[in-house]
Amino acid sequence: MAHRYFFDSVESFLPDALRGFVAANPEITWHRDPGFLARRTQTPSGRVAVLSGGGSGHEPMHSGLIGAGLLDAVCPGPIFTSPNALQIAGATRHVHSDAGVLHVVKNYTGDMMNFRIARDIVRDEGIETDVVVVADDVATESDGDGPGRRGTGATIVVEKVCGAAAAAGATLAEVTALGRRVAENARSMSVALDPCTVPGSDQPSFDLGPDEMEMGIGIHGESGTERTQWRPAGQIVQALLERILGSLGVAAGEQVIVVVNGLGSTHPLELSLVFGQVLEQLRAAQVRVVRSLVGTMITALDMRGASVTVVRADDEIVGLWDAPTDAPAWPRLAATEPGELMDTTVAEPDDAADSGPECGWLTAFVSRVQGAIDELTALDRQVGDGDFGVNMAAALGHFELPLRGSDAAVLDAVSRSYFVRSGGTSGAVFGTLFRELSKAFTESDDFRTALAAGTRAGLQSVVELGGARVGDNTVVDALDPANQTLQQNDSLAAVAHAAAEGAESTRDRVARKGRASYVGEASRGAVDPGALVISWLFEAAAG
Repeated sequence: MAHRYFFDSVESFLPDALRGFVAANPEITWHRDPGFLARRTQTPSGRVAVLSGGGSGHEPMHSGLIGAGLLDAVCPGPIFTSPNALQIAGATRHVHSDAGVLHVVKNYTGDMMNFRIARDIVRDEGIETDVVVVADDVATESDGDGPGRRGTGATIVVEKVCGAAAAAGATLAEVTALGRRVAENARSMSVALDPCTVPGSDQPSFDLGPDEMEMGIGIHGESGTERTQWRPAGQIVQALLERILGSLGVAAGEQVIVVVNGLGSTHPLELSLVFGQVLEQLRAAQVRVVRSLVGTMITALDMRGASVTVVRADDEIVGLWDAPTDAPAWPRLAATEPGELMDTTVAEPDDAADSGPECGWLTAFVSRVQGAIDELTALDRQVGDGDFGVNMAAALGHFELPLRGSDAAVLDAVSRSYFVRSGGTSGAVFGTLFRELSKAFTESDDFRTALAAGTRAGLQSVVELGGARVGDNTVVDALDPANQTLQQNDSLAAVAHAAAEGAESTRDRVARKGRASYVGEASRGAVDPGALVISWLFEAAAG
């Protein structure tokens, strides 16, 4: 049976939770526009600031790690969806104190895209930034050209070391080098006994039999790499450590930091038991555990499971790990009175499309998507993590039809809505595409000329942003053939047909980019929902 949550409504779940969190932690403040959490105390002049963030549902990471000696600010995205680039850019500006800002980013497509866009934005404003990418999950390790290891349990180790180094006065280059050293020497793997359920959903993220378990799951509820019958804890730990140590190449006599982490609904007794097995097996391998953390730090909502992280550690890293912090998720007793309850919603973007002449083709497109949210969700549950329909509803569901305004104005409104309301990979990709289309329609009054120029520029920007190519089972599979047909000056009907055929081509391939790539063969047999939506856009353009 799916998990039931405490909430007043699905829509208010996150802001209501943030409201209580901020009230319980008066040293942390909420910045409604554009939506981020930060230390109440401003970053001291001349000190490097450390910023992180990601989809909500992983608490206490990241919000609970805000504090002296750890993170200066955090950008919380929707459940299992990355924050948008405007949130990240706003938080970066806020914490910047003339010494630079370090972004700690988990290797997930949406996070990578949106943090990159934010760095591009603030770079143009003269703010120096750098990035440490955490890619520690050996379950998605490969020799091919896929997205590589996901960022999971090692994230908090990187954040703790970087935060301590920044507090001690290290330069941006020094903090970045330390973070990358930790990230490169860290590996993790997870196991689930029960899947998670997204608030408001009546279905878990994947199905397990009563005596089954899932090895190599992801912290966004992704199914794992191996489904087996339940095994005793010692055997589970042995399987995890074989993968972790094999990837990390730890030799006898080396020293490590170990994190045994609960994924949301795992009891502390179980975590202690797992840690005992980890410690025993590492000592048997003559690997010295010099520090440990056992607790629920990086969750996947209510998932019953655990992750094990092993980090090669030298004396400098250990010293920074030991450095003090007042971040609330690092165990301590709160000795302050609760703060005021405040409004923790994100400011509404300026994305109205309700004045001027009716924009027929974009009205048809938005209407088509609004009526197909359940279909898109079902497709994404097969090929990804099931959030695509939710992101489309977030971006387009608020528009009242018909849309009104010039093509350029409505395209700009849709772009803004995707960037701010949707977030994640789809927010970044669709927001970028519609931004380029809006620019093109601003520069030309001829519909076909503008559509061709905007599609060409949009395709180029999307490819540069995420690296996807034709055959990777992404929006590019529909966008590229539409662009080729447009550049050949064929009819708009032919353009729509080419986009539809491109979307259909994703049905029988395994995805190589985006979150669908993490589920492997499970993605085969369903059309990529992003490519499908792109085909609907060109169908609407063809009338």
